[in-house]
Amino acid sequence: MNRRHLLRSGAALGGLLAMPLRASLRPEDLIGKSKWDLDTPALCVDLDKLERNLAAVHTRLDGTGVGVRPHVKTHKCPALARMQMEAGALGVCAAKLTESEVMLENGVPEVLMTGVNVTKRKIAHAMELRRKHPGFIQAVDNETNARDLQDAAAALGIVADVVVDVDVFGRSGAPAGKPALRLAQQVDRSPNLELRGILAYDGPSQHVHGHAARKARTLEAMAPVVETRELMDAAGLNLGIFSGAGTGTYDMMDTLPGFTDVQVGSYLFMDCQYLDIGGADNDEVYEDFESSLTVLATVINANSPQEKLITDAGSKALTLNQPPARVIGEPGFVYAARSDEYGIVTVADASRDYKVGDVLELIVPHCDPAVNLYDVIFGIRGDRVESILPVLARGKSQ
Repeated sequence: MNRRHLLRSGAALGGLLAMPLRASLRPEDLIGKSKWDLDTPALCVDLDKLERNLAAVHTRLDGTGVGVRPHVKTHKCPALARMQMEAGALGVCAAKLTESEVMLENGVPEVLMTGVNVTKRKIAHAMELRRKHPGFIQAVDNETNARDLQDAAAALGIVADVVVDVDVFGRSGAPAGKPALRLAQQVDRSPNLELRGILAYDGPSQHVHGHAARKARTLEAMAPVVETRELMDAAGLNLGIFSGAGTGTYDMMDTLPGFTDVQVGSYLFMDCQYLDIGGADNDEVYEDFESSLTVLATVINANSPQEKLITDAGSKALTLNQPPARVIGEPGFVYAARSDEYGIVTVADASRDYKVGDVLELIVPHCDPAVNLYDVIFGIRGDRVESILPVLARGKSQ
């Protein structure tokens, strides 16, 4: 039998799939190695900076009455979610059902799913997840969906925890005011649903430049939600959760009556999208958190080193090209991930001469989609690999 016939054979294919990886490909073998020796592109997190970020958000919110419910869509890594819980988080948020499942099945005790489940298949899946994990909370934003959730919970003989998503900027959520109140009252009347409160995420405000301008935009956008909450409170509804905000607005939500927790995500890593929005202490640079997440890229072409360098980290390593990735230590480099496999560095000024094989360290444009490209994050301390953090929810977009 020739090779072509072997490859068509199911048994032969199964054997090929079962072949072990070469030992050199095992991430655990890299513990203790220098990060500069990693195959690139490689996703790394500086553990010292990450730990300072973990502590900083709680320190800055201490005494405000506002808690932290980090969004795991940023890192998709149960190990990091558990670190966030150990640092004092109330629970975590997840965008998708499968993402929620990965967290709950890997030791994260409470997950608030911010998206809604509308198909029969997903609703059934969500209720099975709730049956197994009492810490699972899901969102609802319309009356039909609330009835479907009630029916599915009743069929399993469980009571499912639910929050009402209130619309802030036209992406998701029940309209503020009486429509959201009616939905909350419907949930409250449903025997197999437990109303836990509301969530309201204001995405557009996160990247408004300047702390004062950002706060003004946030308070204006959230005013209808505050009024909606007051209607619900007057109706005697349970509002134990009033969750929203993000990394750009986390420090201004204590002015909203009844607000309970912020859904910060990027604070853990920081990225180019956040660096220039300005903070309370510096209107030009956001200094509340440090850029801990980077991608290592190798120079693979330096035929014109005074003008241009080519690297092995394109859009498949970084996803976005705007804002451009930043090369640490080289403010005179302009990085462009213009193609799938290649990055192009325009050299306006360089601190030294570069050659093929040199490694650049990049701050990513946007951390959430970048993390979703990698199987693991290398935990780095003192420029050496200390830990391997599996991105177990990579690709979990359902």
